[in-house]
This record gives sequence, structure tokens and C-alpha cells, in this order.
Amino acid sequence: MGQEINQETLLSALEDGGAGDPAIIVADGPRLSYAALRAQVRRLADRLAEHGLGRQDRVAMVFPNGAEAIVGFLGASVAAIAAPLNPSYTEDEFRFYLDDTGAKALIVPPGGAPAARRAAPADTIVIEMAVDTSGELQLDSAAPREIGRTATEPTSDDVALVLHTSGTTSRPKRVPLTHGNLTTSLGNIVATYALEPSDVSLCVMPLFHVHGLMASTMATFRSGGTVVVPPRFNPLSFWPLAKEYRATWYSAVPTIHQLLLARGGSERPAGTESLRFIRSCSSALAPATMQQLESRFGAPVLEAYGMTEASHQMASNPLPPAPRIPGTVGRGTGVGIGVMDDQGALLPAGSTGEVVIQGPNVTHGYENNPEANASAFTNGWFRTGDQGVLDDAGYLTLLGRLKELINRGGEKISPREIDEVLLTHPAVAEAVCFGTPHPVWGEEVAVAVVLRGDATEAELQRHCREQLAEFKVPKKVFVVDAIPRTATGKVQRRHVAAAFGGPR
Repeated sequence: MGQEINQETLLSALEDGGAGDPAIIVADGPRLSYAALRAQVRRLADRLAEHGLGRQDRVAMVFPNGAEAIVGFLGASVAAIAAPLNPSYTEDEFRFYLDDTGAKALIVPPGGAPAARRAAPADTIVIEMAVDTSGELQLDSAAPREIGRTATEPTSDDVALVLHTSGTTSRPKRVPLTHGNLTTSLGNIVATYALEPSDVSLCVMPLFHVHGLMASTMATFRSGGTVVVPPRFNPLSFWPLAKEYRATWYSAVPTIHQLLLARGGSERPAGTESLRFIRSCSSALAPATMQQLESRFGAPVLEAYGMTEASHQMASNPLPPAPRIPGTVGRGTGVGIGVMDDQGALLPAGSTGEVVIQGPNVTHGYENNPEANASAFTNGWFRTGDQGVLDDAGYLTLLGRLKELINRGGEKISPREIDEVLLTHPAVAEAVCFGTPHPVWGEEVAVAVVLRGDATEAELQRHCREQLAEFKVPKKVFVVDAIPRTATGKVQRRHVAAAFGGPR
């Protein structure tokens, strides 16, 4: 793409904040200035080096959202390779992820994360870490250490972070991301939203996931702004926090946006006054939800497109006055985006195919998985597995995961199209369409819906029939209390299908 090679690291991404300026504010917890954040990251990195950990070693960490999750990620990425894990994993899940990453060390809260401790191999270096109310880092470990040893400076080519894919296939794939990958993505995010030191991000996405780490947190640091971190998302306390700290933006999955709409009453909440924009990513945002958000909260809603393999952001709708187009994920944000056919040829605007990306933010390949790499990369492009179409202005419309398309007698149906039609019905709060086995057609269309009013299956089918061809109308409507989701709020249609419609 003719771009300059990025020489930055996550350490250099912390340099733009003024020494005394606030970097992290934990609601009802510690506050860290940029000087304190840089010092604590360096202190943890050196402590890991004292335990003999170096650039190729993996350091797992298990923390809820807070200063520890951020300092732990940064310190591990400077001295070694960070591998943040979901605190809600079971012991068996921790055992799998610790083994799969080959983690040599585990950082945990004092007395906390018992399942992770039990799952860790006997020779794992366990380090207890806390950030006290004054912002000081507390470290404790029984493992031997070489006092005075310091961490070597990372380079942009060094791997900083290893995460697993969401696991839509049978086994999650390991995604290594370098400092160069990550800092390129940070620069793209800062430029897209014109982030500045005056910006305050309210971080409600989990910090063991690339969305919360890169967009809400690290991009804010890259711009010298402030990250406000509630220990957990609570729709009732969200706007009071936004008001107290004058949040200028937040980024979330549609589930969180919908909860804020459902719990916020009919009036514009106090706390929205300072918002410059609202960002939505990691799952499709229905145009109807976008309109409700803008109407209720009085800020432009910018839907973006991200994935772990791209160090998060690939595309986004732009800030006003540029047009934001509901139902699209906007234009490439410093990332090359194309649409490719099955033979590897790039298609012209208006054509439907697989979305492919290219750029220095993209991983160089999955770890120890040549088969996955062979199918993921074509002619220098990474195949996302998403079906989409680009318009003449470069705005991308996603039609769904290729593996989630419903094949009804040879007709390929995008489940997202049916979702969006159902969400325009006033009684429908959530809708997830999927395919179920059929003896004649191969697959038939079904949908799981969460209602906020009264509606019968026949009524919802009539609503679909008014806007969709007959073969797309769901033949079965499952009314459910909740839609199964991942820990980051993503809907995985195969899980919904398995829960309500049988295996796909």
C-alpha cells in the first residue's frame, strides 16, 4: 500500500500524555497520571525481567476492568508478550488457554482468580498485582528473581499481544500482533475520530478483548486523553459517570447500546451533553438502533468494523460533516479494503464477495497453523470470512459471515438482512436469524426474537413478507428471553442455532 514502516511501540504510544495529566480514572478507585502510568508499566516490565521472562515468553493475566488490567497488559507487552484472559473462564477453559499460549507467568489479583491458579502448570510463575488507591503498584510473588535486572526495549517487529479468535470454528486460532501492528491501528483510530488530549473515553468493553484494549483505551492514550474505567458495565450508573467525568465518547457493541436505550427513559439523559460521538463495533448495528441512539442521546453514531486479526479497526463511518450511512461500516481507515471472488480476483464496486483487507495493522499470520494461513491470505490480502459489497464512495456494507449464509435450495440468504427487517417491528427488541436443517430445501430460515411488546409468530412473518421475498421469510419464530452471546457481547449465530433450532 506504499505506507511507511511503523517504528512505534506501545511504550512510545504512551508518550503524548502530559506527565501530570490524568491517564486512567477508575470509578471509585485509583487514578493514574501519565507519569505514574509510564512508571508503573516500566516497574512491572522490569519485575517480569527479574523473574527471567523475555521477549518470546507469554504472560497471562486475569483481571476485571480496572487499572490492573491496563498496567498488566502494557507491562507484559513491553517485557514479553501479553496474553489477557477472560476472568469468567472455568478452570477447564483456563487450562486450555494457558496451555495453548504456553504462558510461563500468570498475573492475578491478590488472593483472586482461583480457577486460573488451579489450572496453571506447577512451574508457572504466579505474580499477585494490585494498584492501590494512591495509584502505586503492589507486586508479590514467591518465585525466584534476579534483583536489578531490567526489561529490554521492544521493537515494532516484536510480538506484543497474543489473542484467540472468537472460536466460530471448532478450535480458536492464536493471533500474534506486533507492536507495529497495534500502534498502526492506534494511529488509524486517533485519525478517524480526531482524538485529542481533551477527549475522555468511557471504557465499558472488556479489557481482555481487542475492542476495549485498542479503541477505548490505547487509542485514547495515543492521543493523550483520559480513560475512565468502571469495574463493570451498569446501564443505571453509566450516564452519571459520563456526566461526572465529562465523557466525550464511548465505544460498545450493540447489546450495550440497546441496554442504555432500554434503561435510560424517554428523555435525553444528563451526561450526554459532552459527547462528541458514539462508536459501535464488533457486531452489526441495526439502522433502527442507530436512529434511536442519535435521537435519544444527541450525538452522531459511527459504526465501525474491526477484528482481532486486524489489531481491531479496519473501517468506520466518519465524523460529521462527512456522511455516515446507516447499515454500512463506513470506509477503510488507513486500511486497504476490497471485495474478492472465490478465485482470488478483486471485484468492482457494487459486486458481492468476500471482504479482504491489507495493511501494516494486519497480523502476519496465525501461530503454528499453516492450513489456516494458506486459506486466510490470497495475493497479499487477508480474507476476513465476511461477505460484503463496496459502493462507489468506498462505503462497505456487510452481509454476514460466509459460513452463516443460509442456503435454501440454492438461494443464498443473508441472515443480517432479515434481522434488520424484524428490528423495524415495534414489538421486537432483538432478532437473530439462522438456518435450520430441512429435508427438501437443505436449510430453512428461522429466527430467535426477544420481544418488548406483544406480537405473534404470524404477525412477525407478515411484517417480513411485506419487505422480503417469500423464500426469506422465517418459517419458524422462536420467542426467547435472551440471545446467547460471547463474553464480549457478540452474537454467534451457530450458538443461537444450536440453542433454538438444532445444529447447523
